[in-house]
Amino acid sequence: ILHATADTEIRVHQARENVPSVGVYVHLPFCERVCPYCDFAVVAAPRLAADREERYVRALLAELAARQAPFAGRRLESVYLGGGTPSLLRPESIERIVASVRDAFPDEVGRGAGEAAGKKSEEPEITLEVNPSTLERERLGGFREAGIGRVSLGVQSFDDRVLKRLGRAHKAAEARETLTACRDAGFENVSVDLIFAAPGQALADFQRDLAETLAFSPSHVSTYELTVEEGTPFALASARGQLDRPGDDEVAAMYETAERGLTEAGFLRYELSSYARPGYEAVHNRRYWERRPVLGLGVGAFSTDPPSSETPFGVRRSNVREVEAYQAGIEAGATPELPPEVLDEATALEVVVALLFGDLAGGAGVVGLLWDPDPAVVAQ
Repeated sequence: ILHATADTEIRVHQARENVPSVGVYVHLPFCERVCPYCDFAVVAAPRLAADREERYVRALLAELAARQAPFAGRRLESVYLGGGTPSLLRPESIERIVASVRDAFPDEVGRGAGEAAGKKSEEPEITLEVNPSTLERERLGGFREAGIGRVSLGVQSFDDRVLKRLGRAHKAAEARETLTACRDAGFENVSVDLIFAAPGQALADFQRDLAETLAFSPSHVSTYELTVEEGTPFALASARGQLDRPGDDEVAAMYETAERGLTEAGFLRYELSSYARPGYEAVHNRRYWERRPVLGLGVGAFSTDPPSSETPFGVRRSNVREVEAYQAGIEAGATPELPPEVLDEATALEVVVALLFGDLAGGAGVVGLLWDPDPAVVAQ
C-alpha cells in the first residue's frame, strides 16, 4: 500500500502538470428556507430582492478579479454554481457570473504537453444546482441560454412525508414536474440528489425513491446518507431523543439498495456517494479527489491554489461564512478569506490515500472497498 500510495502521488502530480486547468466553484447562499439538517453557509431569502441579488453578484465578480492571478493561463475545465439555491437568482445574473468566469480563463491559452498554443479547448462543464419549484422551472430555459450545460436537482425524496420531515420546501409532484421540465428545456446532463436514512424513512421508502429516480433516466445520481451536523435543529432534536432515524442495519440495507440498483441500471460508482452513466462523471467533483486547483468564490467557499516551489502541496483557502461580512469586506477592498492552510506532505497524502482506496475498489470508493474487506488490507 505504501508503494502504491507513492505511485498514486506521482500520478496525481503528473496529471496536474500535463493538464494545466482550473475549476471554479461559486457559492450562492440564498434559500427559500433553511433545512433543519443543513450546516452550509446559507441564508433564508423566500423572495430574493433584486438589489440584494445585485450586491452579492457584484461582490462575487470583484472577488474573481482580485483572486484569478494565481490561476492565470489555466484552461477552464469546470464551473459549479452551488449553494444555497443558485436557481433563485435571475438567469441574467447567472449569465453574468458564467461569462465573467469564462472571460477570466479564456478558451484559447497556451497549452501544456502535446497541445499547441492557441488551440481551442473542450467546452467546460458548467453546473447549476436547482431545487424543484415553480419559479425555478420557469427559469430553466433562461439558465440554458445563460450557458448552463448541466443541472443538479435536489429531489431528496419522492415521498411527501419524507420531504416534510426533512423540512424541504417542495412537494414530490414538483420534483417530477421539474425533472420533466429539465428535459423539455434541452438539458441532456441531469443529476439527481437523493437523501436516505431520513427521520421515519423505511427501506421500502428509499427503494421507491430509487425506482422513481431511475424511471426518469438521469445521467448522474448522488445518494447521501443524512448526517446530523452540530449546531443544526436536527442536532438539537437528536440530543433530546426526538429524531426517529433508521437503525444501522436498515441504513446498511439502503446503501446496498443504492449500489445494487444503480449498478444494475448501468451506472458506475466513481465516488463514495456518486454514480454516473459512462461519460457523465462530474468533472468538477473529481477535481477535489484529485487535488487539482479550484478557485472558490463567495461566502464560505473553499479554494485549492496550484502548487508552487514555496508550497509544493498547494494551499487551501476558505472565505468567511457571513454574507454581510463577505460583502462589506469585498466592498472595502479587503480579502474575505480566513487564514490559509499551507498543505504539508502528510495532509496531502491523506487525500491521496482516499483516492487510492477508490482506485483499489475499481472506482467504488472507500465504502465499496470495505464492504467485504480483506483483513490483511484493513490491518495495513
